[in-house]
Amino acid sequence: MAKPRRIDYSSVQRKEPKLKPGAKLWIKFTVAVLIVAFFVVMILTGAPGLGVSKVSDVKTGIDIRGGVSATLYPDVDDVDSVTDEQIKTIQEILENRIEAKGTFDYNMSPDYENKRLLLEIPYASGDDTNPQKVIDDLGEMALLTFQRWDEEKYATDSSGRIIFLVDEAELKDDNIVLDGTDIKDSVAMLNKDNNSYMVALTLTEEGAEKFAVATAELIYKPIAIYLDDELKSYPVVSGVIAGGEASITGNFTVEEAVELANYIKYGALPFAMTAEEINSITPILGESALNVTLKAALVAFLLVVLFMIGRYRLPGVIASVALVGLVASEIFWISAFNASITLPGIAGIILTIGMGVDANVIIYERIKEELGKGIGLSEAIDVGFKRAFSAIFDANVTTLISGGALYIVGSGPIKGFALTLIIGVIMSFFTAIIVVKYLLKAVASLKVFSKNWLYGVKGVAK
Repeated sequence: MAKPRRIDYSSVQRKEPKLKPGAKLWIKFTVAVLIVAFFVVMILTGAPGLGVSKVSDVKTGIDIRGGVSATLYPDVDDVDSVTDEQIKTIQEILENRIEAKGTFDYNMSPDYENKRLLLEIPYASGDDTNPQKVIDDLGEMALLTFQRWDEEKYATDSSGRIIFLVDEAELKDDNIVLDGTDIKDSVAMLNKDNNSYMVALTLTEEGAEKFAVATAELIYKPIAIYLDDELKSYPVVSGVIAGGEASITGNFTVEEAVELANYIKYGALPFAMTAEEINSITPILGESALNVTLKAALVAFLLVVLFMIGRYRLPGVIASVALVGLVASEIFWISAFNASITLPGIAGIILTIGMGVDANVIIYERIKEELGKGIGLSEAIDVGFKRAFSAIFDANVTTLISGGALYIVGSGPIKGFALTLIIGVIMSFFTAIIVVKYLLKAVASLKVFSKNWLYGVKGVAK
């Protein structure tokens, strides 16, 4: 009689159970639903920690909320000595400062004959509509300088911390080491050594030479950074800084580091500017236009939804859900970038809704063609998305190129429209190719939703 065979179970490897294809499909469906829900909830409730405001608090432009008009004059003794090139340089710097704050819907035009700049800028976000505060928040239209202090005005403790021996206002010596024209670039970045934020500087060739000499003289002493008479920072020199690169370290938050980097980067004014003739701009026409635009947008959205459902039935319902996510995601990113919603921007949002619908139409027509050939529903959906991808991708890329050109070359409201368009194109592509696909495939896998008439085709899927 044969002996029973012994099995060594210790050598048998345990195999982890694999997810069934249907389970994976419903996981993707859940992720797609959560993405849409995330954007909708974010714009309804806001997320201050992410820098996102709820839709009712998103910053609006000068054409909707109103703003300030002001005339900027050079703060110099001999105004006639100011050149057109200097006025143009100041205009470019101030435009950079304004746009660094996420404001694109402004107007700034030079008046070379009278040596001045004419500015219209929207109110800041929040409830403050004080015209003077808006001008003050422009970014201190001042001259940037790096200065050394008189050693009798400060001291350092054992840890190297600066202790002021006089009032802060008395520290300024006008003993300039560098000015804004010596700075090529300034960027806020993470200091990996201590996991804090710092400001990295890139100097011009002339600025690098001057800074190397100054830091050799000021080792273990502070270099003060001023915008006009306001002290912004006073880092201590730890060694000779040569090569044209330097960093300002300290206990900066990310917001403080970005703000300081922007002050330095956009502080190279040939001279300070003063704001006069400051007036409020009342958005009476803008508010009326906003109401009309929003009503038109709502009517257009409802008509698009009715068309999609009437034409494509179940896929039309899914496309409508995706369109809600598209609008919510676009508002989310506009708020996250601290940009303003303007009337042209709303037009851009409506345009991207049309582009999102256009992508869905191309996909659904391809699916209907495959179903008409007798192909099974699941395979028809896969083939439909695959065949439509290149056309949708090409259309979005060409639109992105146009939007990118507008953003790079344009300024003011044109740049704001371009930003809205770029965000909308990216999100419409994402919702059409990813969100709609996962929603549609999961729903189509259910037997109750597998009938071809639900997809605009007669007959039953095989």
